[in-house]
Order: sequence, then C-alpha cells, then structure tokens
Amino acid sequence: MTLSYTSSMRRRLGRLAAHLVVAVIALVVIGGATRVMEAGLACPDWPLCYGTFLPGRQMNLQVFLEWFHRLDAFVLGVALTIMSMVSIVRRRSLPHWLPWMSGLLVLLVALQGGLGALTVLQLLPSAVVTAHLALALTLLALLSGLAQRLLQSGEGQPPWWWRPLSALALCGVVIQCLLGARMATSWAAQRCLAGGEACRWLLLHRSAATPVAGVVLLFVVVALLAGGWSRRQWPLLLAAVVLVAMQVSLGITTLQLGLDQPLVTVAHQLVAALLVGVLAALLVRCPASVAVPCPVVLDDSSLEPCHG
Repeated sequence: MTLSYTSSMRRRLGRLAAHLVVAVIALVVIGGATRVMEAGLACPDWPLCYGTFLPGRQMNLQVFLEWFHRLDAFVLGVALTIMSMVSIVRRRSLPHWLPWMSGLLVLLVALQGGLGALTVLQLLPSAVVTAHLALALTLLALLSGLAQRLLQSGEGQPPWWWRPLSALALCGVVIQCLLGARMATSWAAQRCLAGGEACRWLLLHRSAATPVAGVVLLFVVVALLAGGWSRRQWPLLLAAVVLVAMQVSLGITTLQLGLDQPLVTVAHQLVAALLVGVLAALLVRCPASVAVPCPVVLDDSSLEPCHG
C-alpha cells in the first residue's frame, strides 16, 4: 500500500468516527428528551414500535422521540460494524490497534441495545436507565478519542501530568452525569423540591458539581501556564471552560425553575455530553514526534576520490 492511500483511508475512518461522535451526542440528548417528555414507554414493544418499523397512526411527539432514539442507535451500530470490517480488511495499512478498538465499540453498541431493551421491557428501572447512559458516555468518550487519534498525526509524548489530569477531569464529569441521571430517573429532585423526600441524590449531584468543575478548571489552568505544546491546545481548553460555565448555569437554572422546563433540562444534558467529548479528545492528544538526526561520521577510507 502506498503512503498516500494509507493516509487517505485513515482520514476517511477518522471523519467517520467524528460523525459518529455527533450521532452519539444526539443519542444522549434524544434519550434525555425522551425521559423529560415521559416518552420512555411511548413504544411499548422492542425492537419494533407498535409492531412495525415506522408507526404511522400512533405517531406523535412522544412516539417520535422514542422511535428516533432507536433509529439513531441502529444507524450507529451499522456504521460501527462497517468501520470494524474495513479496519480488519485493511489492517496492514492502518494502526494495529484499530481493529481491536472497532470490535470493542461494536460490542458496546450491542450491549447498549440490550440495555435499551431492558429499559422498555422492565418499565424504566432507574438503575438500568443509569447504566444505559453510562454505556452511552463510554461510547462517546471512546469515539471522540478514536477520531482524534485517526485525524491527528502526532505520535510524541505529552507532558507527564497531561494524561492524569485530563483523565481525572473526564472521570469526574462522567460521574457527575451519572449522579444526575440517577437523580432524574428516580424523580428524586421533584420529590425533594415538592415534599423534602429522597433528597440524597439531589444533594450528591449538587455537592459534587463544585469539585468536578474545579478539577476541569485546574487542568485547563495548568495546561495554559505550562506553555509550549500544552498551551497550543487552547481552542479545546477554552471550549472546556465555556462548557463548564454553561453547565453550572444550566444546572442552577434547572433547579430554580423546579425542573419544569424540558428545554433547559435537555440543554443541560447536551452540554454535559459535549464536555465529555471535548475532555476525551484532550486526553488522547499528543505532540508531533521530533525526529532525532543521526550523527554523520566521515571516514577517510569511505570517501572516493573526486576527479575534476
């Protein structure tokens, strides 16, 4: 295989992975909208909806949200299967880790579909819905990192603190998302605000927000102060800061409105998903490797005479 063909195939798979990042973010947001609109059981059967692929007479906003959520997941699974097959067939011209990573993503999508089925068949149990979101965020982080590795040419090593701090920030945001999901799926916030019941999950979600935001901001500040390659990542670092500020503002607004505004709640989930994607991209970024020139040793015996 020529180098240009290899680079072209890698870029195509990288662009596909980038598009799938958008698809997973849409999957998370539509799933959140489905919960907020109480449409989780709008399609009472699985995997079809009212016994058909496209329900016609039953179609309304709630049914459309649940149906489109499943359609997005199906398209995502097909696209990841194609990526996995291409990475296996062209494995000699692609990174050696790509077939394994693609296979893992296909497996995770299959598990995601199984959890999606359980949420319907077991009538939306809180623990299963939270696990469903946890797997979706895992998919999002892996796909965002995969897209970065395929589209980025750098092979060097970042500063020693880069991976630990970015991983800590990413894990903190994911845990905060899951605390919010557990709170939402058990309707703890509404029960707490209405009658002072089941306030544990709401208090956990609120108390964890400050340290998680602090870890993200600490990572950004250290990166900017370190200078060099770390500072050159400022577009993604700035995006992380903006998303954290938006997330805190939306969280406060959601509670002030008593969780009665679906658009604000869905926006809260959208910003959280975007933050996970940005932090996962930052985690795997690395500088371009610097080629070390080989020393040239001149030996008189190796020099041929030059005739004028």
